[in-house]
Amino acid sequence: MRREGPTAEATAPGERWLAVVMRAAFFLLLGASLVRFLTRHPGEPHTPWIIGLSAGLALLYALGPPPLASPAPRRLGWLGAVVAVWMVLVVLAPSFAWCAVPLFFTGLRTLPPRAALALVAVLTAFVVAAQLKLSTGRFDPNLVLAPPAVAAIAAAVFVHMQRQADRQRELIDDLIRTRRELAATERREGTLAERQRLSMEIHDTLAQGLSSQRMLLQAADRVWTAEPGTALQHVRTAASIAERNLAEARRFVHDLAPADLAGGDTLEQALQALAARESTESGGLAVRCHVEGTPAVPLPGRVASALLRIAQGALANVREHAGATTATLTLTCLDDQVVLDVADDGTGFDVRSVAEPAPGTRGHGLPAMRARARTLGGTLTVESAPGEGTVLSAAIPLDVPS
Repeated sequence: MRREGPTAEATAPGERWLAVVMRAAFFLLLGASLVRFLTRHPGEPHTPWIIGLSAGLALLYALGPPPLASPAPRRLGWLGAVVAVWMVLVVLAPSFAWCAVPLFFTGLRTLPPRAALALVAVLTAFVVAAQLKLSTGRFDPNLVLAPPAVAAIAAAVFVHMQRQADRQRELIDDLIRTRRELAATERREGTLAERQRLSMEIHDTLAQGLSSQRMLLQAADRVWTAEPGTALQHVRTAASIAERNLAEARRFVHDLAPADLAGGDTLEQALQALAARESTESGGLAVRCHVEGTPAVPLPGRVASALLRIAQGALANVREHAGATTATLTLTCLDDQVVLDVADDGTGFDVRSVAEPAPGTRGHGLPAMRARARTLGGTLTVESAPGEGTVLSAAIPLDVPS
């Protein structure tokens, strides 16, 4: 009936106190019963037997396991011996009948429910018989009804408390298990969030940089013999991109701001630097940058980093897929939000076709940009049609949720 483990240990102080009370009550009732017998029946022939059995019962009870110890074969044998000695005492001296009260609780605690209730019934019968034997004069119905009523109340209260304790232990076990599952879920979510962050950072920095390097090196290879000066310039540009990507990689591994913002530059300055760099490195794509308005408060670092990454990803898509000749970055600072527009004059596309990219295909760019904006409570919209260019718009509120 009793469970082992932390929940059982948590109730140990209360159980130890109850065990002390039960032991004290048993010895008090045993002593009072012995004194009553000796004072009311002096010189009885079986007085030495009563004294010996009382001493033996006290010693047996004292040497036994604690009243609230877990059930075990040794404890069952001890309980049987204690009950047997007590029954002999009650037969010889009915004064010892009320020692049954502590034995009620010991039996209820030790035996299975049905066996415990059977033991309580037997003990109660002995108590009733003893009370009737001690009575003199007219028949008193209390002597027959009171002991069963007391036993029934004690048994009902004990069983109810035991069931409540079992339910409480189950609830505590469920709570501990739920807490462990919640901690495991949080760890998994943290791992997935970190993977998502790294995937977006890799896509917007390393992957785009590697793509640019490949294009430059392929261009250098094509003109290596005919135009060695141009080929050398392509190689040097690719090396510059590799150096910048290395710095970006070190920064996003440590969850730091983009390199363009690391030196204290504002988002406006970082976007202008990005536009100039893309115009130089992309070969044929002219990128302009416009800033409209001034933010009422300094942009939070998370907002500036997210918008810069969105601009990088959008320009990478323009460079790789749009076939555009010009692109424009427009940063608009309003009272309650900041908006970044990236427009190009490329071939455009059907927006519905990339709303849900097919499994195994590329298409991480737009979902990653949407995820960045959504994390900060913002939105990202794309307007495009075949042959009409593309406009990507990211709007982020200035009261960024923590």
